[in-house]
Amino acid sequence: MNHDKVEKNIGLMAILIVLVISVGGLVEIVPLFFLKSTTEPVAGLKPYTALQLEGRDVYIREGCYVCHSQMIRPFRAETERYGHYSVAGEFVYDHPFQWGSKRTGPDLARVGGRYSDEWHRVHLINPRDVVPESNMPGFPWLEKNVLNENRTPAKLKAMRTLGVPYTDADINGASHAVKGKTEMDALIAYLQGLGTSIKSRR
Repeated sequence: MNHDKVEKNIGLMAILIVLVISVGGLVEIVPLFFLKSTTEPVAGLKPYTALQLEGRDVYIREGCYVCHSQMIRPFRAETERYGHYSVAGEFVYDHPFQWGSKRTGPDLARVGGRYSDEWHRVHLINPRDVVPESNMPGFPWLEKNVLNENRTPAKLKAMRTLGVPYTDADINGASHAVKGKTEMDALIAYLQGLGTSIKSRR
């Protein structure tokens, strides 16, 4: 068979394209399932608390990932600014993970503990109050929106089906853990936990 026959037969070409892409994908992806560094959590990694999980949902809903990546690349310029580079074992409980590559704002992989809760609150309400040159929009409604605690246990159950080691006690206590909390409280809790399982040099 020469290439002329393939190029003139669109059905055959489509089949061969799918076959090549499938084999290439398998060769690239399958080995990752057998590497401990990509399938096992790093030492000290804990699943998100109920409040942090709710905050992560707010983070995704508000599109924070569009401007903020959570993946520090292993280059000096990145590690000098943000801290230790990101490793797969930090994200084994994230479904889906928030690595990304677009940075309009800074990377948030190691933002946990870098600022106070009050700083985050002021920043989320009106970013220019703490960072005058910021072009980030404000999210003042998060301060008023109260979480629906009745949904939280179902979220933890769903994450458990994906392999996150939540216990029955975690699920049963989820409603109480978020009751009366605002979306602002949840988002701040999520941000304060980011990147804290690996010690940063910053």
